[in-house]
Amino acid sequence: MTLTSTSSPGASPSSADNASDAVAANPELLEAELDTGGFEEEEFVAVPAAEEGQQERRRSQDDVGFTLDEFAALLSKYDYHFKPGDVVTGTVFNLEPKGALIDIGAKTAAFMPLQEVSINRVETLEDVLEPGEVREFFILTEENEDGQLSLSIRRIEYQRAWERVRQLQKEDATIYSEVFATNRGGALVRVEGLRGFIPGSHISTRKPKEDLVADFLPLKFLEVDEERNRLVLSHRRALVERKMNRLEVGEVVIGTVRGIKPYGAFIDIGGVSGLLHISEISHEHIETPHTVLNVNDQMKVMIIDLDAERGRISLSTKALEPEPGDMLTDPQKVFDNAEEMAARYKQMLLEQSDDADPMGVTVD
Repeated sequence: MTLTSTSSPGASPSSADNASDAVAANPELLEAELDTGGFEEEEFVAVPAAEEGQQERRRSQDDVGFTLDEFAALLSKYDYHFKPGDVVTGTVFNLEPKGALIDIGAKTAAFMPLQEVSINRVETLEDVLEPGEVREFFILTEENEDGQLSLSIRRIEYQRAWERVRQLQKEDATIYSEVFATNRGGALVRVEGLRGFIPGSHISTRKPKEDLVADFLPLKFLEVDEERNRLVLSHRRALVERKMNRLEVGEVVIGTVRGIKPYGAFIDIGGVSGLLHISEISHEHIETPHTVLNVNDQMKVMIIDLDAERGRISLSTKALEPEPGDMLTDPQKVFDNAEEMAARYKQMLLEQSDDADPMGVTVD
């Protein structure tokens, strides 16, 4: 308890003398009076410490200007409502072994698992994120029992990758990608972080398929289907297109027979494959291409069609025959006169073009 001192301006000298005598008799009274700041005119009343705290809290609440209910209503007004599928901005504030804690303004810090950090494989979070970094996050799930949301960067990158791939397909672009694995059906690559597949029938190389790993191949898009998660590409189409840019119909090229089928032979003409159909080998009827051609034969062929969209080159030796059936009786004669016969073929095409009107109707 603190001392109570009562003094007034009109106190009699005897009263003051009595107070002085009391102080002289008891020095502790002087120290107590000094603790009050020396204000002799104020009356000091002892107040328990607990009561002082309660009074201070009451004064603080009175100064706020609104009730606790009003404060709760204000918090509710500015509360954030998140739902799966939203993209929000957040700040990375802690990296953990299994994921990262992200501040997005929710009641509890959101969590992003390690596998959701990137569309590409990541060994550690430090390879991709750093504390204090601000970026966009995709909300994967609603709040769990602890009020925590689950986030993803991978999902954002995934969506943007498909958008980019669709645009590349629309532009009919040729891309380059590294083969990271092969299987019985073909080869696997990554395009914009997405996994793509090259069917074996669309791989055009002399290398064994297994030796393609780590090779960068030019590729064209065959199928882009996000709903089915299918990204199919063609190496052959890319090579054919590149070769087609330097080829023209009526041109004679030297090729090598790489494969023979009942319907014709596949001829390698400088890294791309063209089809010499059985009907284009000779003017004479042929039962099977094996009676005229052998694998690894070198020969001259003429280009009669270039189909860039389907990635196909159609070839002919029939158009190079000086006389019908020469490919059966004297193939060397055909090859020796190939350029001359090709020139005639080109002239014939030119004349046919001149004789046709713009709508393709022949004019008499």
